[in-house]
Amino acid sequence: MAGRKSDFTLPTLDDLFSTQEMRDDAKLAKIRDIPLELIDDFPDHPFKVRDDEDMMQLVESVKERGVITPATVRQKEDGRYELVSGHRRKRACELAGFETLRCEVVDLTRDEATILMVESNFQRSQILPSEKAFAYKMRLEAMNRQGQRTDLTSDPLGPKSLSSRSNDVLSAETGDSTSQIKRYIRLTNLVPELLDLVDEGRMKMRPAVEISFLDEDCQRDLVDEIDLNDCTPSHDQTIRMRKMFEEKKLTPEAIQAIMSEQKPNQRERIVLSGDKVRQYIPKNIPLNQTEDYVCKALEHYAGYLRKRAERDAR
Repeated sequence: MAGRKSDFTLPTLDDLFSTQEMRDDAKLAKIRDIPLELIDDFPDHPFKVRDDEDMMQLVESVKERGVITPATVRQKEDGRYELVSGHRRKRACELAGFETLRCEVVDLTRDEATILMVESNFQRSQILPSEKAFAYKMRLEAMNRQGQRTDLTSDPLGPKSLSSRSNDVLSAETGDSTSQIKRYIRLTNLVPELLDLVDEGRMKMRPAVEISFLDEDCQRDLVDEIDLNDCTPSHDQTIRMRKMFEEKKLTPEAIQAIMSEQKPNQRERIVLSGDKVRQYIPKNIPLNQTEDYVCKALEHYAGYLRKRAERDAR
């Protein structure tokens, strides 16, 4: 029938001049044991490798059975190798006392390696917000640099910005909405102390996103107030801080005033006058040990009151 596309596909040169066995052998030739000292971690690798209980289990598995699934590396111009996938396997080999890592050597550009690195690590069951944030940022930057590659950014519906198309592709692959992806990427603008609070679950996403619009000095001032008040700001408070920052009115005093407001997540604080307390503390007690001394003194006094109450009740 006219206009019908043929189902016939021309064979490649590999198909014509090689057997399946030869092609399998060629793939196996790319798998080798590479000395750990020649393998460099992926630059700015966003996923943390922890020496936790899971790692110890992986170490025992490696000791018993070796590395079952080869890591993925690409060779660099200086002859060394760059680890694309398998950072936990590499660490397990180090802890197990191995000198080499079973690897598959692949021919990838830096951007292709970045995309593969992010994809492979997203198979993990637990990913911290900070890991997602930097992974999303690296992945999108790599996709955008690849320009008009049809397998990643084609859009048959008409003109659309490259960044927007990449966001749509990443959203479809990860399940996070494009808005949520943008929120994660905003977290990369936080100072490490604030980003740690997000990872620990002490600060929610939306307040953290608002804070990410503050400059580093204001964020540092906020960190000091969080430590002093032993609480994180509410969403409403961060909205006000961002507005004041954009109006160039967010001073350290303004941050202090906002953070001193009583909040539901603020723990009860007991403030003691240094002058009054210090007169009861021996001079040989260092300043950094005064809290411990006061707590022990209170514990001793509480015991005295309890014994006196028991005696009076007889």
